[in-house]
Amino acid sequence: MDKIREIIAYKNYFEDFLTEQPIKVQDKIFKILEAIETLERIPTNYLKQIAGSSGLYEARIQLGSDIWRVFCFFDSGKLVILLNGFQKKAQKTPRQEIVKAKKIMNEYYESKKQE
Repeated sequence: MDKIREIIAYKNYFEDFLTEQPIKVQDKIFKILEAIETLERIPTNYLKQIAGSSGLYEARIQLGSDIWRVFCFFDSGKLVILLNGFQKKAQKTPRQEIVKAKKIMNEYYESKKQE
């Protein structure tokens, strides 16, 4: 399958989150990421923009009744930068998780300016 998008992880935020998850969850996360890389139109149950967040998205992973979220954003159209992730316990995405993701996103753009 051809990739439409390239996914990269910024620093080690995503990896730190991923390695804490059980193998079954890691496999499911990789399946969702593969869909994001290869599907022309990504279903919103896989990837959804966070309202009022200026370009922040969450990849949505569900396994049974458990839910995980991985924040990401697009850069130059095709690139998906993976940020922090967390296991979702409440209906709404916790405010501090969004704040953290925005902080990492800003950090990414700042480091890009330095290059």
